[in-house]
Amino acid sequence: MKTNLSLGKVSGIRISVHWTFSLLIVWIVFDELKRGGNAKSILFNITFILAVFGCVVLHELGHALMAKRFNIKTEKITLLPIGGMASFEKLPESPKQELLVVIAGPMVNMVIAILLYFIVPVQRFMQLDFTETFEVLMRYNIQSFLFFLFIVNIGLVIFNLIPAFPMDGGRILRALLALKIGRVKATKIATTLGLIMAVLFFLIGLLYNPFLIFIALFVFLGALSENQMVQHLAWLNGHTAEEAMLLNITTFNPKDTIDIVVNKIVSGTETNFIITEDQVVKGILHHKTIIDNSNTSVLVEAIMDKNFKTFKDTDNLKTLYQLMHNSKQELFPVVSNKKLIGAIDTTNLNEYIILQSKLAH
Repeated sequence: MKTNLSLGKVSGIRISVHWTFSLLIVWIVFDELKRGGNAKSILFNITFILAVFGCVVLHELGHALMAKRFNIKTEKITLLPIGGMASFEKLPESPKQELLVVIAGPMVNMVIAILLYFIVPVQRFMQLDFTETFEVLMRYNIQSFLFFLFIVNIGLVIFNLIPAFPMDGGRILRALLALKIGRVKATKIATTLGLIMAVLFFLIGLLYNPFLIFIALFVFLGALSENQMVQHLAWLNGHTAEEAMLLNITTFNPKDTIDIVVNKIVSGTETNFIITEDQVVKGILHHKTIIDNSNTSVLVEAIMDKNFKTFKDTDNLKTLYQLMHNSKQELFPVVSNKKLIGAIDTTNLNEYIILQSKLAH
């Protein structure tokens, strides 16, 4: 099942919406009908939600385009019912870079809010009494639409600056702390605060708003994941691919038939294979591809994946860790002078991390 719907690319960054976003639209329609709404009110609210998420996309693009200035590639931006998420191929190198990347998102919403302030007669709304303001805003017109959008963008700035890691506020706190005490300790403090905020969101959500429960879950899991990743990066920093690579790996020639590969899977534990010719990597043969073609007599070269990444033996494991966790490729050839000398996969890298963690204590 395809979980994401692609919306296209902006500046080379793929933007997609998760299938659960459709549940938000269904809920809006259901809620409006429950309150006695009509086609006009339903269309107004759906259009408004789409506009809000348009602002969320611009927020995430703010992060992504600032990251691009520091040669950090953004793999994609995914829209979820609780907001947007930009997937970077690696973390910013320094706390100052991270601070600029993080601040760029809320600054986009601030700019939108400022523009809307001058477009919408906000001051005139402020001069009205509560009843008059309520009557004006309950009309389904462009004026109320833009005013609500102004309020939402102000809300996005304030909400994102809450110091609950991994939200923007938590990342800003981490970046500021890292300037003084280093990233590992700073992350531990910021994630601890994030976990506390997640518990608060959860309790408030149980009492008042179930939506906050989803926010709490996102913050809780995100904080734990980020803290673990930063700790792993610290253990891997300074170590190279050569130290962690697999040596006893099976390779095949492009002219080999698939039945030879199938026999190797049955008789051993390896599931993915590197295809070489004169020790030069020509492709990767993935487990699923092997199974799908197991009843044929096709040659390996016809089904191997020719779009793959390789690592040099001198590459820093810290960099490899981030690249591997953002890639669908499961087995990575390690080369020296363009010749295959080993391989790395997630399993053996995680084992190396465990060993390094034991040595650090």
